[in-house]
Amino acid sequence: MKFLIDECLSQRLTTMARGRGYAESSHVHWLGLGGIQDWTLIRRAVDEDWTLVTKNSYDFRGPAGAPGKPGLHALQPIHAGLVCLNGPPGMNLALQEELFDIVLDEIAALGDDLVNHVLEITADETDVVIERYPLSVT
Repeated sequence: MKFLIDECLSQRLTTMARGRGYAESSHVHWLGLGGIQDWTLIRRAVDEDWTLVTKNSYDFRGPAGAPGKPGLHALQPIHAGLVCLNGPPGMNLALQEELFDIVLDEIAALGDDLVNHVLEITADETDVVIERYPLSVT
């Protein structure tokens, strides 16, 4: 498993992933993909078996009330997984790191297989909620 951290998140998350044994993980900027359109990024992620980590949940998984519509991951017959970090607007680095650390713990506990699944973590003022669910066209 290797993570591709979206440009909307800190590059430090890539360092965290590598420190936890996901040595092939990278960041969009490290690959020279800064500013790339989401539909191009999803093609690259799918073609190269990246598990995408983003806070742009709507764009990739779809609206919260109807996951997969029109999310770009839901249009893929097979993908290496999607990790959504959901927090308040302007989520700071400390919260990004805290949520991603929880995600890495969850993946370690459940196993590395997120194929055609979303692992979504949502934080508000009082709670952190983790959900895992299937997402694909099939």
